[in-house]
Amino acid sequence: MEELNTMLFLLINAPAHPAAGWLMVATFFAEQAIWLVPISLLVGWFKGGEETRKLMLQAAVAGLTGLLLNQLIGLVWQHPRPFMIGLGHTLIPHVADSSFPSDHLTLLWAVAGNFLLHARTRRAGLFLSVLGIPVAWGRIYLGVHFPFDMVGAVAVAAQSAWLALWAQSWLINPLFRWISRIYQFLFAPMIRRGWLLK
Repeated sequence: MEELNTMLFLLINAPAHPAAGWLMVATFFAEQAIWLVPISLLVGWFKGGEETRKLMLQAAVAGLTGLLLNQLIGLVWQHPRPFMIGLGHTLIPHVADSSFPSDHLTLLWAVAGNFLLHARTRRAGLFLSVLGIPVAWGRIYLGVHFPFDMVGAVAVAAQSAWLALWAQSWLINPLFRWISRIYQFLFAPMIRRGWLLK
């Protein structure tokens, strides 16, 4: 299995001196595209009504659950990144921690997966799901992940999306009431002026 992982990595990983255009595209997807996740959640919260906000909170919990599961996996099983074993070419800096599963892809696909579970957010979920493909490619191309790190991210993300849905009644709803109070307190002036929904 590791031989297949290594072979696929070497097929996707960038050459030592890639074209500037490919490097720019890969870097965007590998490092900047992930910001569409918090942006999507915040826009949904600020622009949506109560039901939409609950879905944003549920998706955020899915993403955080995925990241927590990744940390637990990393504690139990440390898998080196390609550059830690002198494999391929690494074109962006990265801390030398466990590579499996990919945090970037887990967060992206956990939120996307949770969005896909609801008709109201399905279109955004489909967009984020598709976005995960170039994100996965970019992080392998730039040398900070193996392909199987992405497969692991899919599994963790799917589990996290389901767990967040399952936690709706006993976690999301009570948490929503608490966060709504904080939101209304912090943004009270803008809510009074009608700039934000209550």
